[in-house]
Amino acid sequence: MGKPLVIVESPAKAKTISQFLGSEYIVRASVGHIADLPSKGMAVDVDNHFKAAYELTERGKQIVKDLKADLKNATVVYLATDEDREGEAISAHLEEYLKPKVECHRMVFHEITRSAIEHAVAHPRKIDRHLVDAAETRRVLDRLYGYELSPVLWRRVNRGLSAGRVQARRCASLWNVNANVLRSTLLPISTSTRLPTLPRSSPPDSLRSTRCALQQVKTSTAMV
Repeated sequence: MGKPLVIVESPAKAKTISQFLGSEYIVRASVGHIADLPSKGMAVDVDNHFKAAYELTERGKQIVKDLKADLKNATVVYLATDEDREGEAISAHLEEYLKPKVECHRMVFHEITRSAIEHAVAHPRKIDRHLVDAAETRRVLDRLYGYELSPVLWRRVNRGLSAGRVQARRCASLWNVNANVLRSTLLPISTSTRLPTLPRSSPPDSLRSTRCALQQVKTSTAMV
């Protein structure tokens, strides 16, 4: 006889929830994400609405294989991953790769107690596509920024470092701060300062007279 299949994220949660639901349910864990962007290449089609080319991870392939075996005798599927954008994305990928032929519900809870789990089973919902899009946007931004910036960190700082949307913005902020500090160390030129004039006869003849001045740096001599 078939049983409902409940899929959570962590094995520890699966063990506890299984005790609450009893032997009438099959409770399994996805062990986090089962799909991600490939480690090599951009994997984001910037010319096609930034479509991301997800694929199963090595661990995800085994997880999906095991879950499909459980799915053969399942009467209904409850996707009980965490209720945040990452959890929603995991549920979306589980539904995509498992392709269940039975009803598939999104089950959410905010505490691991018997009453909370029983209430979650009794009041499922659909997958929130807005949260899924938010998770995918975060991942795409990480790839778009990190794919270009991480090699710079490897060359300039240390091999193996990685950067994403947060680190890229921080690097930009540091750059702006340093630029502002440099500008603030330059002494302003007085409007009464006499500037030398280059003679127009200097080659090429097409050049007009040009005025120039050396700005002094407070801390050291300016480099020109």
